[in-house]
Amino acid sequence: MTVSKPSPLTGRATADDVFRLCGDISDARVAAILATGATLGDLEAAVAWADRESDVMGEARRPLDGRVAEIHEILTEGEDLWEDGTDDS
Repeated sequence: MTVSKPSPLTGRATADDVFRLCGDISDARVAAILATGATLGDLEAAVAWADRESDVMGEARRPLDGRVAEIHEILTEGEDLWEDGTDDS
């Protein structure tokens, strides 16, 4: 997959953004994430939820919706991706 320049938070996420934030995931997952039209901010939020970093927000956190929810679903499909840092898909 072609890697492109990083985007600003409000611009569309690129394959480079996905690999930088998610590590070595399959091209199919990268394509699925990019197909959502996600911004870099959407991707960062979904990755934080997938990594369970959002627990720091406690009661203040909002439920996932929209593109963030779509990306989260893609990332957590096969939950072991976030447990051992590898993606077998």
